[in-house]
Formats: sequence, structure tokens, C-alpha cells
Amino acid sequence: MIVVDSNIVAYLYMGGGYGSAAEALLDKDGEWAAPILWRSEFRNVLAGCLRRGDLALEKARAMQSEAEEFMRGAEYDMDSGSVLDLVDRSDCSAYDCEYVALAMQLGTKLVTMDSQVLRAFPAVAVSLKEEAP
Repeated sequence: MIVVDSNIVAYLYMGGGYGSAAEALLDKDGEWAAPILWRSEFRNVLAGCLRRGDLALEKARAMQSEAEEFMRGAEYDMDSGSVLDLVDRSDCSAYDCEYVALAMQLGTKLVTMDSQVLRAFPAVAVSLKEEAP
């Protein structure tokens, strides 16, 4: 099991520059987990695509639904104290610290492309490029 941030989920469903790396990661470890926050962040990615005209509404709805089904059972509510402890130790947002806190709670790694998180939490966070080159 690995923790993935919303961008890794977005790469898996939307392709793009890291789409093939996300697919390779899924082949390597198909058990993904995330804080429930991932849903809102993924919706925000889809919202940007909708506003730019890169994605039709029905396609966005289908992607959200498919991603939610894929992640069902592997979504976690996070303890605010744990998240705030990590915020206090870093310059990362509370949103980002939710993913780090979950990886620590589950005793696994967080796969991300967020350079700030990678720098702040090198014992927990690993780059998608390293995990699935």
C-alpha cells in the first residue's frame, strides 16, 4: 500500500506528462490510499480543465466517479493534531500535511511530485519519477 496525492490520481485519469508513470506505479503497487481531501483536490483539477475548455462536463463527471470508485475503501479522515504537528515542522500546507500524516500513520510512503513536500519530508515522501520511472 502507498499513499498518493491528488495529482498522482489526476495523472492516472487524465494522462499528460506523467500519465504513463502513474500507470506504471499502479502496476507496481495497485493499493493506493489517500485522505478524503483528495476528492476535493481532484475536483479542483477537473474544474481548471473545465474552465480552460480542456474537458467536457460529462467527461469530468465520469472521471470523478471512476476515481472515487477506484479509491473507495482507501480514504481516510485525518486527525487534526497530527496534521498540525507536521505543519509546525515544515513550510507545507495543511492540505499537503494530510497526505504525509496518512503515510506516517499507515507506515508507508507518500508518492508525490510536490517538491516542497519531497524536501520537507524525505523519510516519507518519494517522487513519482523515482517510484515509476
